[in-house]
Amino acid sequence: MSGTILVIDDVATNRIVMKVKLASACYSVLLAETGREGLQIAREERPDLILLDVVMPEMDGFSVCKRLKADPVTSSIPVIMITSLDDTDTRLRGLASGADEFLSKPLSEVTLLARVRSLLRSHSKAAELIAQTRTPELGGFVEERAKYDPPRADCVSLILAPDGVGSNWANGLRRRIREDVRILSRTEALEASKDQAQVFVIEADSGRPDEGIDILSELRSRPATQHAGQIFVVREGEAALAARALDMGADEVVYAPVSIDEMALRLRAQMQRKQDEDRMRDEMSERLRLAVIDPLTGLYNRRFGMSQLGSLAGESIREARDFAVLLLDFDFFKSVNDHYGHAAGDQVLRETAACVRRHLRSLDIVARIGGEEFMIVLPDTDLSTATQVAERLRRRIEDTAVVLPGADQPEIRVTISIGLATGGREAPNQTVPEILERADRALYEAKAEGRNQVVVSNNRSAA
Repeated sequence: MSGTILVIDDVATNRIVMKVKLASACYSVLLAETGREGLQIAREERPDLILLDVVMPEMDGFSVCKRLKADPVTSSIPVIMITSLDDTDTRLRGLASGADEFLSKPLSEVTLLARVRSLLRSHSKAAELIAQTRTPELGGFVEERAKYDPPRADCVSLILAPDGVGSNWANGLRRRIREDVRILSRTEALEASKDQAQVFVIEADSGRPDEGIDILSELRSRPATQHAGQIFVVREGEAALAARALDMGADEVVYAPVSIDEMALRLRAQMQRKQDEDRMRDEMSERLRLAVIDPLTGLYNRRFGMSQLGSLAGESIREARDFAVLLLDFDFFKSVNDHYGHAAGDQVLRETAACVRRHLRSLDIVARIGGEEFMIVLPDTDLSTATQVAERLRRRIEDTAVVLPGADQPEIRVTISIGLATGGREAPNQTVPEILERADRALYEAKAEGRNQVVVSNNRSAA
């Protein structure tokens, strides 16, 4: 089955007909005769979507929808309200109660199934984002996140048809929503950058219906606009076009003529959805970033650095390229902590990390692999060039004063020792652990021979 749908309707014939239509499309169907029964089933079964009749005894569809959206267990389940009532006030009341869509009878089976598919896709995408943002922190590498400050939804863009009915929307919407409302041409819409539009309203041209579908598809396929909300406007009777729009990625289809109040309600819902999804995407991106970053220095952490080294080593051996590994360790770092305190030691680590990054290429890999030990991996770098890089870093760090705000001594200087080993073409038979072992032995020699120097390892592994 491709999803579970709960049908809440007090008329048995309606329930049976709906079940047959949905089952033929391979959906699993649950049935409820009353609003109270529907609320109970929704809580227990947590369906993927709910089809809700408006006119029911005891508890009407508006009340049921409000309760569904107020309950944390069921609030995220999409709701399509269905009724024989077809007036603006009823539609507005349904949307205001939290319904994701409001369809009037007689129902077009094509439109209904297309809307079901669209909402199930959106629900699945949102559920996946929620699951990702609630994944347990990875291996202790992710620190507590700062409070998220969502960006303000910036703009609603109207792409109107020459013969359409949307020409009076802009001014009406400007009086009802806080966002900037702009009228764009097709070209301007396709050039829209990420911060220009949160929601696009695309009005189909009855003379050239494919043009609106093309715009919708183009916007959905481009990175800058793929996550923007899209409301597609068609004329009454264009059920096939509405279904195409939904299957091509439209978030909603609205039949014209539509009141400004209804469009404003739909826009507010789409902008809230967009903001919620943006927040979850940003949180997930931040979790992934923090999972590979050392929080003190901003360098890669040991796990990610070692993973990158392993990948680079394999590529370099296959393609007969050079690479170099530098192990960098501070000289007498314990005395910094003992004399100035651990806050000063942290400041030394941060500023040294920043100094290292400033004097390396963007493709070079820098990781903090121990308390005061950094690993630097230089792709496509032979021994001579790597030695020059290591010496330059050693001198830069020796010459850089670390400022300690509020300390009796306003600045201190530190030195480093570096062990260097090469791999890839120059050592094709050596594994990553063997290369690291050589770099570590070279670092030990640098310490033993007086510190503040670079020692280069030969290409032989330890016996």
